[in-house]
Amino acid sequence: MSKILIIDDESAIANLVSDALEDEGFETMICSDGNEAYDYIEAHPSDISLITLDIMMPGLSGLELCRMIRNKVDCPIIFVSAKGKTLDTVLGLEIGGDDYISKPFVVEELVARVKAHLRREQRSKDVFDDGVIKVGDIEIHTGSFEVFKNSKPIQFSTREFQLLQYLMENAGKVLTREQIFSHVWDTEFGDIGTVAVNIKSIRDKLDPNNEYIKTVWGVGYKFVKTH
Repeated sequence: MSKILIIDDESAIANLVSDALEDEGFETMICSDGNEAYDYIEAHPSDISLITLDIMMPGLSGLELCRMIRNKVDCPIIFVSAKGKTLDTVLGLEIGGDDYISKPFVVEELVARVKAHLRREQRSKDVFDDGVIKVGDIEIHTGSFEVFKNSKPIQFSTREFQLLQYLMENAGKVLTREQIFSHVWDTEFGDIGTVAVNIKSIRDKLDPNNEYIKTVWGVGYKFVKTH
């Protein structure tokens, strides 16, 4: 059974989300602040399938907590932010979050996103071979989620890896933002702007001169295969 860790200092919201997820067959754990959540994650890193993480919490904020735990767990993290806190959500995705939803939200939408992320994770885990995709000096191993440039390993989040894999599998083709979002995030819900945020993060780590990932203005992106 998948366990969802809900980190939110607003007990009414946390309990509402917990009840909705448990109605769908998930196990949940609620932490009311960042320090409690950190202690739980450190003690049970392999038990957690997904984390919903409130950004605005007293003491240890969601952004600070994400930085501290991203190398301890590789499960999806969905940020929950106050309405209008766009900068915070963008920062959250850049430091390792996979998605975000703004308060107030419809709990059914959050549940749908949780399901979509877990489906995507399961599909990834079902890949047992260590298939290699190589374009120029960039190489990825689909079974082990490893990324290399000039044979040097580069740390990627799960979502960044999935996006890079999709681009490389379709090297030479122009992919619309809608295509990318639908395939990588596997949901109809959410902010398509997360595609651009993750593209920027990939470029910063792997392609600072934009040699491989080209923006096709008004359409989407293309991974160039002629290197």
